[in-house]
Amino acid sequence: MPTPTDTLALVCDRLSDDLSGLGLQRWPLPALGPADVRVVMHAVSLNFPDLLMTRGLYQFKPALPYVPGMEGAGIVAEAGPDSGWLAGQAVLLGAKQGLLAEQVVMPGAALRPVPAGVAMDLAACLTVTGLTAWVALARLGGLARGETLLVHGARGGVGQACVQIGQHLGARVMATASQPERLAALVDAGVLTLPAAGFRDAVLQATGGRGADVIADPVGGEVFDESLRCIAFGGRLLVLGFASGRIPVLDVNRPLIKGYSVVGVRAGEYGRRYPERGREHLAAVSRLAAAGVLRPAIGARYPLTEAREALAAMAARSVTGKIVVMLAGG
Repeated sequence: MPTPTDTLALVCDRLSDDLSGLGLQRWPLPALGPADVRVVMHAVSLNFPDLLMTRGLYQFKPALPYVPGMEGAGIVAEAGPDSGWLAGQAVLLGAKQGLLAEQVVMPGAALRPVPAGVAMDLAACLTVTGLTAWVALARLGGLARGETLLVHGARGGVGQACVQIGQHLGARVMATASQPERLAALVDAGVLTLPAAGFRDAVLQATGGRGADVIADPVGGEVFDESLRCIAFGGRLLVLGFASGRIPVLDVNRPLIKGYSVVGVRAGEYGRRYPERGREHLAAVSRLAAAGVLRPAIGARYPLTEAREALAAMAARSVTGKIVVMLAGG
């Protein structure tokens, strides 16, 4: 069978606030080089940066037109002799863009094996959220056994991963969400769940007035502001994103007085700056997934023909857990 020269993909032709610049098109596939692989995609997990990029609001701004999609899982259909892969192998893919397509061509060095025993749709959800949570808590946050961890945005993928890794590291975990009643599964797992506004007093009460040792915040805005009022002396506030849409401003006398640190977390960039550590982090994510520690909760699955609707559901925050686009290969 000849190698295909194009594939069906979701293409962003223009930036828009309402996703009207996206649609399904045939998209060219580059020629397969000796170190490349062609992968038939089975599942692509959506992440908040995917949505922000379609609006031109993310720090990485791909040239138009482009194909969204940062992480996924698939099966190698064709492998160059120097790629290190064989046809038929199940792989994880990560990129800044380009994966919301039925097939993709990528360098073999950019792939990792799907962890043993992990289904393809779950595997597609591991890398971005799991890597962010691991780098934030284990590497930069230095979360220690017995400390208190406060996780914001716990309905989302990053928040879920932070809760799971926090418990794995032996922390006492508290979690907030705009609809805390949708966190029933976390309550069953021993997590104290709180509303996304007005959580300060509950955090202080639960910690005997000390406050949270580590706070993981992918929300920003008023959530960040309130976090400053319930962080422990010597605590670490980890900035993971600004899903609220507002980038907060910090008066630096506050961390001076309370002795806490504010740490920005860009897990992918950290790995690019420190490649050896980056490989360690990716290996840790795969190990935790194989051991059942990282268990992405999938809230909705959409076919590629409804990928724009999937992004709209993310924008509306109508789904608890990860949103996955299932491809023809799956």
